[in-house]
Amino acid sequence: MYDVIIVGGGPAGLNAALILGRARRRVLLCDAGHPRNAGTPATWGLFARDGTPPTALRAQARADLARYDTVEIRDVEVIGASRDGEAFSVRLADGRSEQARRMILATGLRQDLPPVSGFDIYWGTGVHSCPYCDGYEVRDRPLAIYGRGHGGSGLALELSAWSRDVTLCTDGADAELTDKDRARLTRNGIRIVEASVDRLDGDGARPHRLYFRDGSDIPCAALFVMPFACSPSPLITELGCDLDEKRGVVPTREYERTNVPGLFVAGDASRRVQFAVVAAAEGAMAAFAINTEIIAEQTR
Repeated sequence: MYDVIIVGGGPAGLNAALILGRARRRVLLCDAGHPRNAGTPATWGLFARDGTPPTALRAQARADLARYDTVEIRDVEVIGASRDGEAFSVRLADGRSEQARRMILATGLRQDLPPVSGFDIYWGTGVHSCPYCDGYEVRDRPLAIYGRGHGGSGLALELSAWSRDVTLCTDGADAELTDKDRARLTRNGIRIVEASVDRLDGDGARPHRLYFRDGSDIPCAALFVMPFACSPSPLITELGCDLDEKRGVVPTREYERTNVPGLFVAGDASRRVQFAVVAAAEGAMAAFAINTEIIAEQTR
């Protein structure tokens, strides 16, 4: 039996494994190899690693973990999980099963993009969800927001800190914007386009223009999507975790604990603030809490 099984090999899972390895805990980290930021060329806002490609970060983290002989990494998907008494069991895609006293789900989220031509092509290189992560690189250029209602209005106003050339595109859902939202957008120089969005075009590397079904178009150096549905791992509901009112993230408690005893959720699946540095910190907090609990059990 392992002390901890970690599902997910992103910043949260890798940092949790690092802290637990240094605490001499026997850890199994399972990584399916499908990170949400696979198409992103750089990770921004990470202390001492600003602008590092995500693949390079993961490679360095794995190299760091190699010095801890109690940490095992397997490139395998966890296809099922259950809580059996005081332990957790996982079923792996290679047919094996493993058990642990504690479990950390660091599975992140799957980004569900709006079904607009071009959004998938430029996801990570010109279509983004976080101004803090990607706004600086497109500062002072024409920016578009794909969003509706008060949430879309809020994202457009947020982007005005990076550019004064901002257009909110409601994709035909004009009725969702209140008069108060419209007035505030107008006061801040943000245009509103209510026509249905047709496609996002570019040179294959970066987008250049956003086209609408009424025949109009606007320049677009980058497009930011309002946080649309992000699907958590099915393991979260399989293990009985509570979800927030939008069924998107797990409302964790102190030190990333969930409502399921012994189960922790760290990273994007537990926070609205989805930064690599925050995910790594949550992994560290979960690891600290788990090690503290195991010490308490062993020293009764």
